[in-house]
Amino acid sequence: MAQRNVYSSKGEPEDAQSAEEVLHSVMQELDALHENVKGQLNQDITRLQTEKNHLIEDIEELREQYRKLQSQQMESLSGRYIQQQQLWLKQLAQVLAHNLQDLLVQRFNELSANSGNSLSSPIPSGEFPIPLPPSNYDERASQLLAALDERIDRSFQMLEQDLSSYESELSVRLNNMKTLEMQGEELLQNLVNRIREELESEEEYLENPFDAQDSYVEESTNSVNSVRPQFLPPTPVETRREPMPQPSSAPPTAPAKVASQVQTGLVLALSSAVVLSLFNVCLRILIKSRNPRVVFGLFEFPGVVTPGFGNSLLILLMRLIVVMALMPILATFLYPSVWKDIRRLFESGDRALWSKVLGSAFFLFLSQVLIYLAIGNIPAGIAITIFFIYPIITVLGSWILFGSRPSNVGFLAIVGITAGLILVGWPSFAAPAPGGGNVGVGVTAALASGITFAGYVLLTQMAAGKLHPIPFSLVNFAAIFVFSSLSLWVPLSENFSPKIDQNVWPGLIMGGVVLGVLTLFSYLLNNFAIRFAGAALASVIGTLGPAMTALFGFLIINEKLQPVAILGMAVVTLSVAAMSVERIVAPQKKAG
Repeated sequence: MAQRNVYSSKGEPEDAQSAEEVLHSVMQELDALHENVKGQLNQDITRLQTEKNHLIEDIEELREQYRKLQSQQMESLSGRYIQQQQLWLKQLAQVLAHNLQDLLVQRFNELSANSGNSLSSPIPSGEFPIPLPPSNYDERASQLLAALDERIDRSFQMLEQDLSSYESELSVRLNNMKTLEMQGEELLQNLVNRIREELESEEEYLENPFDAQDSYVEESTNSVNSVRPQFLPPTPVETRREPMPQPSSAPPTAPAKVASQVQTGLVLALSSAVVLSLFNVCLRILIKSRNPRVVFGLFEFPGVVTPGFGNSLLILLMRLIVVMALMPILATFLYPSVWKDIRRLFESGDRALWSKVLGSAFFLFLSQVLIYLAIGNIPAGIAITIFFIYPIITVLGSWILFGSRPSNVGFLAIVGITAGLILVGWPSFAAPAPGGGNVGVGVTAALASGITFAGYVLLTQMAAGKLHPIPFSLVNFAAIFVFSSLSLWVPLSENFSPKIDQNVWPGLIMGGVVLGVLTLFSYLLNNFAIRFAGAALASVIGTLGPAMTALFGFLIINEKLQPVAILGMAVVTLSVAAMSVERIVAPQKKAG
C-alpha cells in the first residue's frame, strides 16, 4: 500500500517535553503489554509442549499396538494355513488308499479269472484275496506296479499343482498385507509429521504474534496502494505461493476478524490520518511566511526556514535523523525477523531487486522534497489535494506495465479526480496565496510530487513479494537518508542551496524531532490499523487526509479556503474513496 507523507513543525520547550513524556509513557505501556503478552504466551507454549509430549506417547502406543496386532494376525494366518494343508494331505491320503485298494481288488480278480482258478464268489471290496500263483505272475505284477506308479505319479502331480496354486495365493496375500503395512506406516508417519508441523507453527505464532505478513496480503497490484501522502513506502504485495498438498482432514481456516477488531482498526486508521494531518499543518507552521502565523489564535509564530528546495532537503534530513534513530527499534518490535531479511537481501546479490528498491526510494525522496516545497508556498490542504494526482498516474501506469485495465468505476474516479484538481487549483491562480508564497511554484511542486510518488508506487509493485514490507520500509528510509545527505553535501546553485540563519538552528532541530516522532506515531498506528481492519478498509479512512489537513489548518492557524477549493477537495476525496471501495467489493464479486 502506498504510504503517506507526514509533516511537522517546531514547538515550545514545554511542548517538546510533553511530547517526550507522552512518548515515554507510550513506550512504558507497550513494554508492559509486551511483558504481559509474553507471560501468557509462555504459559501457552508450556501447555502445548505438554500436549505435544502426550501426543507423541499416544502415537508410540498406537504403533506398538499395530505391531502386536500385525504379528498376531500373521501367526493366526500361518496356523490356519498349516491346519488346512494337513487336512488336505489327510484327505488326499485317504482317497489314494481307497483308490489303491479298489485297483488291487480289480487286478486280483482279473488275474484269478485268467489263470483258470476261478473263485466260488467274487472278492468283496475291502478284502485282499490270496490267489494261486499263475505262471505269468511276474509279468502281471510288473504291469500292475507300473500302472500303480503311473496313477500315483498323476496324483502327486495334481497335488503338487494344488500346492503351487495355494502357495501362489498365499504369497499374493502376504504381499498385499506387506503393502497395506507400508501404507499404514506411511499414513501414520504423515499424521505424525502433520501434528509436528501444526505444533511448530503454533509455537512460532506464539513466539512471534506480531508477524505482519498476513496483514498485508490484502494489497492489490491492480489499483492504487494507498490514498494518503505518506513518507512510508506502500506495502509490497506478497506473491501467491503454490499450496502444499494437505490431507483431507486439514483443519479449517482461521475465522474472519471479529467486529470489535475491525472497529479498533478503523479507530487506529483514523488516528493515523489525524497524526498525518497534524504533521502537514506543523510543517506549514515551520516554514516562514510574509506574516507570522497565529497558532490557535493565541500567539504568533514567525516560522524557522523560508520555502525553497534546499531548505526542504534540510528539513527532510533533520526528520530522517530522528526516524533512523528510532525506526530500527520499532521495526524489530513489529517484525523480529527484519534483520534476517535484510541480511538475505544483501547476500542475494539480486541486482534487479536492488534497482527497484533504490529506484522507489529515489522517487519517494523527490516526492517528499517537492511536497515540502509545495506546502511552503500554498495552503497544506490544497497541496495535499493536488498531490492526489498520483492515483491517476498509478492506475494508468499499472494498465501499461501490468495489463490491469481500470474498471468503469476507475475511469469515473479518474475523471472525478481530474475535475476536483482543476477546482482546487483554479482559486490558487486567481488570488495570491496566503502568506506570500509563490502559487505557481507550489502547484507545480505538488503536481510533480504526485507524479514522482506514482513512480515510487509502480516500482514498489514491481518489487512486491520479494521482501517483507517492514524490511522494505527500513531499507527505503536508509536510502532516502543517504540521498538527502548526498544532496546537501554536493554543491548546489544559489537558488537550490539551503538558506538558514544561524540563530534558528535550535528551532529547526526541535522541528525535526517533532516531525520524526509524528512520522513514527503515524507508522505505528497505520501498521496496527492494517492488522486489525485490513489494508483496504484502512485506505478508505486514508481518503480523509486532504479534508482533515484543511480542517486542522483552519482550526490551528486559521488557514481559510475558498468554497470552490473545498468543493474540489470533496470531489477528489470521494473519487479516491470510490477507488478504495472498489478494491474491497471487486474480490467479493469474483468470489461470488
